[in-house]
Amino acid sequence: MKFIPAKESRFIIWFFYQYTSLLLKRRFRKVHIHQEYFPDSNSRTVYFINHFYWWDGLLPLYLNKKLFKQKARAIMEDKQMQEYSFFKRIGAFSINLEDPRSSIHSLRYALKSLKRKHSSLFIYPEGKIVPVSFSKPEFKPGLAWLYANSEEIDFVPIAFYIDHSKHHKPDLHVSIGKSVNPVKTISKNELTEFFETQIESLLLDITQKIHS
Repeated sequence: MKFIPAKESRFIIWFFYQYTSLLLKRRFRKVHIHQEYFPDSNSRTVYFINHFYWWDGLLPLYLNKKLFKQKARAIMEDKQMQEYSFFKRIGAFSINLEDPRSSIHSLRYALKSLKRKHSSLFIYPEGKIVPVSFSKPEFKPGLAWLYANSEEIDFVPIAFYIDHSKHHKPDLHVSIGKSVNPVKTISKNELTEFFETQIESLLLDITQKIHS
């Protein structure tokens, strides 16, 4: 499948931010955001996130417009990009998870995007929506490749969790962790496991706070 680059539209980004903000107010009793990372004007950032919900495609746009205010892009599976082509207009570009050579092309495109001043990238390293779980997630190797091949870029974990336990309308919890900086000389498998553990820790922290 042919690579689909990002082709941002300021109007489409504004429209979907308004749309997502309205959906959040309608669907959730409250959105709880715990933030430990605050990018400055010189920051370039990769945000890596668990992938439990269909909401995940819109939340990065919302978070960037509301909190981070960076030049944001996101990696999205090519099959989804073909079905929802408007995502390229809000900064998404495609990756073919079934073709390693094509995947590297997309990751190199990501690194090129991150050379822009005050840029960011949102990535779901699991590669697909998975059932809600508090065990350590299983990431594909793309995130570790990005980290090993990048310089002066912050890597920041974000966890999303929807809680239905306290009200007839659920609460959305967003936990934004601190920038992490593992040693780059360790293997790709060890890097992947390190990043998996960061998300696992954020999810466990969310549930502990909910039930405390």
